[in-house]
Amino acid sequence: MSKNPDKNQLAKDLNEDILELENKIAAFKKGTMQEERFRHYRLTRGVYGQRQLGVHMFRTKIPFGLLTADQLIRLADVSEKYTNGNLHLTTRQNIQMHYVKLDDATAIWKELGEVGVTAREACGNTVRNITASANAGIDPDEPFDVSPYVYETFRYFLRNPICQDMGRKIKIAFSSSDKDSAYTYFHDFGFVPRIKVENGKEIRGFKLVVGGGLGAQSIIAQTAYEFLPEDQIIPFMEAAIRVFDRYGEREKRFKARMKFLVKELGLDGFLKLVEEEKTAIAQDSVKVNREIITAVPPVAEVDRPEIKIEDAAAYNLWLTTNVFEQKQKGFYAVQIRLPLGDIMAERARLFAEVARKYAADDIRITVNQGFVLRYVRKNDLTHLYQALNDLDLAKPGFNSMANITACPGTDTCNLGVTNSTGLATVLEEVITAEYPQLIEESALDIKISGCMNACGQHMAANIGFHGSSIKKKPLVVPAMQIVIGGGVDPDGTPQIADKVIKIPTKKIPDALRTILNDYDEVSENNEYFNHYYRRQGKAYFYSLLKPLADIEQLTKEEFFDWGDDANYVQAIGVGECAGVAYDVVGTIVKDAEEKVELAEAALTEGLFADSIYHSYTALVIGAKALLLAKDVKCNTQIGILRDFDEHYIDTQEFPLTGSFKALALRVKKSTPSAAFAKEYATISADFFRQVLAVRSTQLVAAEGKDKNIIDRYYKA
Repeated sequence: MSKNPDKNQLAKDLNEDILELENKIAAFKKGTMQEERFRHYRLTRGVYGQRQLGVHMFRTKIPFGLLTADQLIRLADVSEKYTNGNLHLTTRQNIQMHYVKLDDATAIWKELGEVGVTAREACGNTVRNITASANAGIDPDEPFDVSPYVYETFRYFLRNPICQDMGRKIKIAFSSSDKDSAYTYFHDFGFVPRIKVENGKEIRGFKLVVGGGLGAQSIIAQTAYEFLPEDQIIPFMEAAIRVFDRYGEREKRFKARMKFLVKELGLDGFLKLVEEEKTAIAQDSVKVNREIITAVPPVAEVDRPEIKIEDAAAYNLWLTTNVFEQKQKGFYAVQIRLPLGDIMAERARLFAEVARKYAADDIRITVNQGFVLRYVRKNDLTHLYQALNDLDLAKPGFNSMANITACPGTDTCNLGVTNSTGLATVLEEVITAEYPQLIEESALDIKISGCMNACGQHMAANIGFHGSSIKKKPLVVPAMQIVIGGGVDPDGTPQIADKVIKIPTKKIPDALRTILNDYDEVSENNEYFNHYYRRQGKAYFYSLLKPLADIEQLTKEEFFDWGDDANYVQAIGVGECAGVAYDVVGTIVKDAEEKVELAEAALTEGLFADSIYHSYTALVIGAKALLLAKDVKCNTQIGILRDFDEHYIDTQEFPLTGSFKALALRVKKSTPSAAFAKEYATISADFFRQVLAVRSTQLVAAEGKDKNIIDRYYKA
């Protein structure tokens, strides 16, 4: 794929990001920037706290997992230079590096930025990496290639003011067909391509689903539109994110995702608010440049010497499970199975060179933590297989039960409860040794998460596990919650797995054997696993597995987690995005001042829509500061607007004529013109000056002592 954005703009943005990162790190180290504030900042720059003290996880943001060979080589070089040398591929088509020192973050940014890889908004309460079917562009079932739409969406929301200070993250996915290989149904926004014909002309659009999500309370997204024209998808998302920003919960983190807002308002109520926001959108139609992502040509046809594959059976199994013919006849896609999604730097470099030699310069990271190569010529398949096999990258069974998805769990994650990677390795061995026939079965999968938060997507698996524990005084037993029946049915119907039973993690291999043996004995006529599960029912599986849940006669080793040789000790940290911190009202006032300055800067640059949103945010934050001074909780922006009227305007403690709510909500009733942007920036600046005056009076009454507050009360 070739990308054709404005390179000068990219360079300018990169340089500004790097300079800002350098300054923020310096301020934090000098003690002039509070730790909690720096944490919020570095998260949106891809730097996330790790389980091990003093080091960080560094996450890149790679739209739909697209990498060139040069980019992969640079990532490998950086990981070897600044980390432990391992690249970890995630279920969100990203690459993570671990054991990063904070002082090295700027250098990593620079070196990755030189090859067009960013970490901007890879973590934090932002629009996260946008995922898509890894086979987009070559999928025989696709109506059209969704890749350009993903990339344009990525560019549109990167650094966009509307999604820099949200209560929680937003996740977006594009599937290439109705088979929903990108799992759109558990995303905040999910898109499936559609074509309809009007007056003999093909019109592109998308089925749009909203409000899905995994985690402790998994919810299947609801269909907002069966067909939304292609030029409307970005305006819709912007309007919806504005609604989420204003109405979304912020204090109760477990209720702060869009799925809960859609559920609370009802789909019709949510869509009504989205429609009301459209006046404020700068562009009511965003036409996607279909050529911004164009197909990279295959490698030139070369006469290669014939080679003899020593293990013909292994090669044929690889062809069956890892290779398929693209919609471009005569060319083949090759899928690379990568256990645990890990690849060390040297092997990554060698793999990149193999890809460059035999495939188009278009490497895709898959949602099951592997790679896809494309435009491989049929005559090159044997040579490619041999080269991959030499790197131990020709494991058969891509997307099979042996291709287990697992998050890092307790290896590096603060939130990990039990070890997911050790279990994944053991279960892969069980499948390979005892159920080799399942290596050819692509309609059955296993996914593992180290906790209930579902980074391993366990609720979207036929058979899933998430980290847990069981008390057996005076000890604690490491355990796994077993979930069954998730994923996408063959007809495209989405399913969320049922929680069935919790058992000690060392008994999970036997639990898997029990399920698979029963499936073999009881299923009917090649019955799809989820159909078998639903026919038998949850209670049936609870009874089937209950003997393994007995903790009365545990062996010594069953008190150990996978990879450990000592009794399990639960050590769950606080997630970086959910920690409690303390602050003062004065700091919140400074936040409002920063937004006023950003509004003025955007106005000067002619970015009127950006200026308007910064002005709106300044109004909200200024009002929030004064409400916090009165111990009024601020858990939604819309609540702040109402409460400020009640506590300051109605009581005449603030010099404003008329309703503050009405004043602030002009943001959604006015088109983003130069005139309104200028007027609104003036209103915001004047309001901020009045906030300073009122706060000054309050401080005099408090004898100059600022007020401490808990940040969970002021996330809005």
